[in-house]
Amino acid sequence: MRAFLDSIGKKFEAGGPFEKLYPLYEAADTFLYTPGTVTRGAAHVRDGLDLKRVMFTVAFALLPCAFMAMYNTGYQAHLAIAGGALPLDAWQTGAMQALGLGAFDPNDPLACMLHGALYYLPVLLVTFAVGGNCEALFAVVRKHEINEGFLVTGMLFPLVLPPTIPLWQAALGIAFGVIIGKEIFGGTGMNILNPALTSRAFLFFGYPAYISGDRVWVAADTSVDGASGATWLANAAVSGPEALASAAITWRDAFLGFIPGSMGETSTLACLIGAAVLIVSGIGSWRIMLSAAAGSFLMVQVLNAAGSTTNPLMNVPFEWHVVLGGWAFGLVFMATDPVTAAHTDTGRYIYGFSIGVLAILIRVINPAYPEGMMLAILFMNLFAAFIDHLVVRANIKRRKARYAA
Repeated sequence: MRAFLDSIGKKFEAGGPFEKLYPLYEAADTFLYTPGTVTRGAAHVRDGLDLKRVMFTVAFALLPCAFMAMYNTGYQAHLAIAGGALPLDAWQTGAMQALGLGAFDPNDPLACMLHGALYYLPVLLVTFAVGGNCEALFAVVRKHEINEGFLVTGMLFPLVLPPTIPLWQAALGIAFGVIIGKEIFGGTGMNILNPALTSRAFLFFGYPAYISGDRVWVAADTSVDGASGATWLANAAVSGPEALASAAITWRDAFLGFIPGSMGETSTLACLIGAAVLIVSGIGSWRIMLSAAAGSFLMVQVLNAAGSTTNPLMNVPFEWHVVLGGWAFGLVFMATDPVTAAHTDTGRYIYGFSIGVLAILIRVINPAYPEGMMLAILFMNLFAAFIDHLVVRANIKRRKARYAA
């Protein structure tokens, strides 16, 4: 393989017949092998952890959420089918039979996983096909390499979508996120907004019926007659803790992820496993995670103390907030984005704490939108550089005072 890539490489270099397609060749070469050149200038810091290794590590940390996305989607669909609330389409029955599984049994892990894959994998493939081609197009036009940054964006985006999101919406959303959220700023490393969250925000405000409310998890039929179920966070927005206590759900179920919701966001346990990988590898900032959790805890205590008879979410305790909606997923994988987050240690504490406070504030105070992590992170993305600027200026001022003659 190495000899083959070397033999065709000259055709893609400057002066070759395919020089305009060099980014495509370079992407395949560096995906399969470590780059054969290194920077030797004295002004550069050398490290074995390059962009490709960073992105592959984040993708590895996302695997528990991806597996849970497939399993829980199939599990929720099988529960609805077993209860007679969900009609079956011929294509579903045929697909399951082709996989050697004739029954829609919620107690069969393999059947749940394979059924859920019928919804997760098409969204994943469309995301990579459309978003990857957008990245390649900009790389060819700008004559620079195709970065591995989209590997993480392409994995994150399907995990924050409901199972039955129309594929054309997934394509439209990821195109918007890549082009408007990243490429117009200059590409990987230059964007100020998280591309995956930008994509989801575009779909949320453009097509809210498919992203929020009681259609968020419709997992086995996209027709009008298909079964639908509101997320438990939406139920809590209507009835507060009573809705959680009276429903056939325990805190353990919510922690493990056996509840309706966007595909990869339901399992707090899977998110914690990913957090451990990111913290141990040094890619995800524990300062952001810790301060965001502290900010959320403090805001929940304030709202619980105030109480409300008209807004039930003000009475939901902290331990339920962290296992419902996209709180854990956003905290671990979105807030810690090394490009769009704050870069100074002090700035990370301020940045994370602000996200935690805003996430709960938006989630609770706005009953029409019982989720806040997405908007909280995007809002603080806009202030991350400003926070770092203030921290740096404060450090300079303190040093001037310390060493003044």
